[in-house]
Amino acid sequence: MNRKRFTNIYLSIRKVLVIREASLRHWHIFLQGRVGSAKIWKIMNEISGEKSRLKILTWHVHGSYLYYLSQGDYDIYIPVKKEKTEGYFGRGETFPFGPNVIEIPASEVRNLDFDCILFQSERNYLIDQHELLAEWQMQFPRIYVEHNTPERHPTNTVHVMRDPSVTMVHVTHFNKLMWDNGPARNVHVIEHGVCIPPVSYKGDIPRGIVVINHIEQRGRITGWDIFDEVRKHVPLDLVGMGTLESGGLGEVLNPQLPEFISHYRFFFNPIRYTSFGLAVCEAMLTGMPVVALATTEYVTVIKDGESGFIDTNISRLIGNMKLLIDNPALARTMGDNAKEIALHKFDIGRFCTEWKDIIQQTIQANSHNHEKQNSIHQ
Repeated sequence: MNRKRFTNIYLSIRKVLVIREASLRHWHIFLQGRVGSAKIWKIMNEISGEKSRLKILTWHVHGSYLYYLSQGDYDIYIPVKKEKTEGYFGRGETFPFGPNVIEIPASEVRNLDFDCILFQSERNYLIDQHELLAEWQMQFPRIYVEHNTPERHPTNTVHVMRDPSVTMVHVTHFNKLMWDNGPARNVHVIEHGVCIPPVSYKGDIPRGIVVINHIEQRGRITGWDIFDEVRKHVPLDLVGMGTLESGGLGEVLNPQLPEFISHYRFFFNPIRYTSFGLAVCEAMLTGMPVVALATTEYVTVIKDGESGFIDTNISRLIGNMKLLIDNPALARTMGDNAKEIALHKFDIGRFCTEWKDIIQQTIQANSHNHEKQNSIHQ
């Protein structure tokens, strides 16, 4: 055992015995060589009888997703820069993050020990990790969560993450189906989980609501042309960042969004090609009927004529939207069905459990691989 590893184990044991009440999140381990953190924590646990919390490094890329991910039993560290550039603006003020979402200066990342690195974008994987992590940290267990469908080509786009030692997680089965995951060996799907404040569907505004950020700027993928055509025939409101310029109502902050949309008769999602939107999950959980295109993962979730309407024929969707506006009792019945589906499919407990399982599996696989490499070189 080298001197650095022995010193680190000694300090970890001393921490448990002498300063047991100290918070793990304020204990910084300064290292210059690769340290087997899993082994250290195992020794600590054997001595103290305590369970250590997993420490995950990730970036603030998708605020809603990060908030739901933070409902799990682990600590999430997010790097921050004074410039507040992409991925580095910290906790922010939009989401009611708990104490397990911890800001750290980006410059300090290379001095800390983590159980796992979680990439959430191409930039995280191709640029950020190389700018932030020390060489010894590049051996940490790593996971890449892909939030999106492939854009360059729907079926022939090879994913940028091609390292077979990195675990790949998709957020829908459709996404996994469409991406060419290359040589990746560990490819999983963790479907969304959401939790919202206690909100009941009211449907007292006889209009549809659309929730998409920058819909006009993002064009056909987000269905700007579809929305623009449908609102000529059906009363629709639009909310989201950058929507004022497109005749929308502007941004509604996430914590207030469920209550805001619950007053509308139905939720309309015009996006052609996307992952299953978190806003749709939240709408279903409030008890709203959903109208959407019969594409991507939506066909496996929305029961046409039962929990909403799905179709590729826009004229039929327009007719069904008018039906919901004219028949609030039908909208409420469909919304009840949508809520029942959401309570089962988007359960936040299931979501967090699956994430913790994947993290632990990735840590175990990483530890096993390093033990094999060490045995080869001995």
